[in-house]
Amino acid sequence: MHSIKYVYALLLSVCILGQVSAQKGEISPSRKQAIDSLALEKVRDLSKYISIIGNKKTPFSEAQRVMDRAEELFAPDSEMGVSSLNRKEVNYYKVRKYFERLMALNYDRVSIEWYDIHYISDLERQPDGRYVGVITIYQRFEGESDDGLKYKDTTKKDITIYVERKKTQIQGRIIEFWDVMLGDIRVTETSA
Repeated sequence: MHSIKYVYALLLSVCILGQVSAQKGEISPSRKQAIDSLALEKVRDLSKYISIIGNKKTPFSEAQRVMDRAEELFAPDSEMGVSSLNRKEVNYYKVRKYFERLMALNYDRVSIEWYDIHYISDLERQPDGRYVGVITIYQRFEGESDDGLKYKDTTKKDITIYVERKKTQIQGRIIEFWDVMLGDIRVTETSA
């Protein structure tokens, strides 16, 4: 349902903002604004999905459904970083594995909140025609067990954003549009 929402939002922006220069594959300033908004919306949706998956009160079937929906936001083979105040290294997992590990955390209560979401790098065109940018978020994680075990940290993460041209067919017409996919999520800082 959400992926349909994104496609319709992009198609609407194609109709409203006019056609993109097909030969050059350049993004007009008004189109870039629509793409930036869509990228931020996808990051906010991911934030909600992670909160639902990590919540111990979420039924298993609902968590599985939300994991499927969250995976649709990502480019293939994307990875997510996991850090801890208890170790120096950052571990990276494929997106599905990250969600499964999140759901299996050994706490009775988990709270995950993302805040201060913003672009830190403008979209830059790559040789393959795609555009790449980076959005930074801060994640506040709290885990607590009934036996008194508590853990809390704040992590700064950089999310790679990919923007590429795609085509779809609507009522027999081929429509080109720019789509936004999330890429790797890298941990840049972890603090208490």
